[in-house]
Amino acid sequence: MPHKKTAKELTPEPSAPVTGSRRGSSASPEKPPGPLSIPVPAEERDIIKVNTASSTDLKNACDDALKRYLSRPNLFKQIHLHTDVRLTLGWAGVLVAGVTGLYGWKVEFEQSKPAVWAGFIIYVILTSLQALYAYFVEGDIVFVGRRKTFSKRIVTERITISSRTLPVSTSSPQPSPTNAPSYSLNITYVQSTSGGKSLLAKNRAQGSKEYSAFFDEKGAMVQEVFETWVGGLVEGTMEGKAA
Repeated sequence: MPHKKTAKELTPEPSAPVTGSRRGSSASPEKPPGPLSIPVPAEERDIIKVNTASSTDLKNACDDALKRYLSRPNLFKQIHLHTDVRLTLGWAGVLVAGVTGLYGWKVEFEQSKPAVWAGFIIYVILTSLQALYAYFVEGDIVFVGRRKTFSKRIVTERITISSRTLPVSTSSPQPSPTNAPSYSLNITYVQSTSGGKSLLAKNRAQGSKEYSAFFDEKGAMVQEVFETWVGGLVEGTMEGKAA
């Protein structure tokens, strides 16, 4: 039976290295504040408890915590484009199905067949587009944020974060502190000015850490540890160097 860490035993570790390009020094006056420079008051945190046997619950809890942490005031404004597109296609499909069903119910069968078939085809197209968009465009993206800061000029930052669960290694199927499901992040950071015409920085980073580092043996999330890890990874990406 693997040893489960308690909250006292959970401590942050360095994040993965960052790759990318940057124009200008990270010590320039354009450097915006990172997540670690804006601490979260303890009283603002809600207790989060999950079933540690479910990797889906663990990932969802981490995704939600990440979005709350990075969308705080003075950080990034979350962009809900992917959600809006999926909801628009979904509701359009529901509307078409409802109108088609109502028309088929009120109009005689033979007379309504062409319109019902047209409604059915439109519904299939809309639901197919929704599924294709979610798979090929949205993918594993859980957070897209944007921020504008002013330091002699208007600087726009855009950050895109994808997350997934790395399963237990097949070469050693028994879970252990060093072989357990992990939370993996891929971060892309773009900094530009002049309305996106002048690129100041474009960096990428990847990092992963076992879920057991973020949750104690009772399933309570140790949010300080999670925030330190995410904040260090994001700031390392912003600066174009290892966190």
